[in-house]
Amino acid sequence: MGRHDIPALVAKARDGDARSVARLISLVENGDPQLPEVAATLAPYAGKSLIVGLTGSPGVGKSTTTNELVRELRRSGKRVGVLAVDPSSPFTGGAILGDRIRMQDHTTDPGVYIRSMSSRGQLGGLAAATPQAVRVLEGAGCEVILVETVGVGQAEVEIASLADTTLVLLAPGMGDAIQAVKAGVLEVADVFVINKADRPGADATYRDIQGMLGLGERGPGDWRPLVVRSTAVKSEGIDDIVAAIDKHHGWLDQSGRLQARRERRAAVEVEAIALGVLRARIGDLRSGTALSALAAAVAAGAIDPYAAADELIKGL
Repeated sequence: MGRHDIPALVAKARDGDARSVARLISLVENGDPQLPEVAATLAPYAGKSLIVGLTGSPGVGKSTTTNELVRELRRSGKRVGVLAVDPSSPFTGGAILGDRIRMQDHTTDPGVYIRSMSSRGQLGGLAAATPQAVRVLEGAGCEVILVETVGVGQAEVEIASLADTTLVLLAPGMGDAIQAVKAGVLEVADVFVINKADRPGADATYRDIQGMLGLGERGPGDWRPLVVRSTAVKSEGIDDIVAAIDKHHGWLDQSGRLQARRERRAAVEVEAIALGVLRARIGDLRSGTALSALAAAVAAGAIDPYAAADELIKGL
């Protein structure tokens, strides 16, 4: 594939050209050799967007909620980016891409950019590729970026490290309140959204979550997660979700936690990139003699594996 004129692509993306945004995110997903140039060109535009993570078990209504949040944010004139990250499938098909059909309302709106991406790209995992895709959307002038992921195991924790505000969606009758405790989601959620609140059991789920939050240990001035109800399919409660996001963002700003959270996010990002580079170099060593010689020495008992690893790192 030929080289791209990265400054021209970024300039077009900033002018709202969807094709240029798509091309930049494709470079990110594919781990293109020009990725460092992309990152360098986008760097001046970092830190100007509000990044909201949405997670929750399949079937809680994340895509419908995302769709309605986009509608509400567009009413207030904000430019919105949506990244739907599927951590379970390396293929371009699959359920989460099908969910984009529900967002057809926004596909012709130049103020909305929607992208589905698999997290199993060459960069490896949510922690590596998604932050760069978020930077592309920041560079494209999106004031709010919604990052939606399937809540499976580590996904909730990873989304929290990426977002300014993390929404955890629950639905009545799915045992989600208990799952939230088991998965450690109470620690990562800034806002709990009990969706499908018109269903039986919604009040019980609300009480369960509030009760569990009451048991949590918090220091003075710490954020107590908000619990809001919605029925996204009927467009009900969406304004309450936006109000909760705004309230949390205000608290982050006033308490100085926003800067701290973003610095922590940058640290995770830098570490992920550095580990990716080291992994690639160790891969190169595998085909050489250094690793083979060290492995033979460890197998023979001539050297221990920690000393061998130190030798390998010196060789890098």
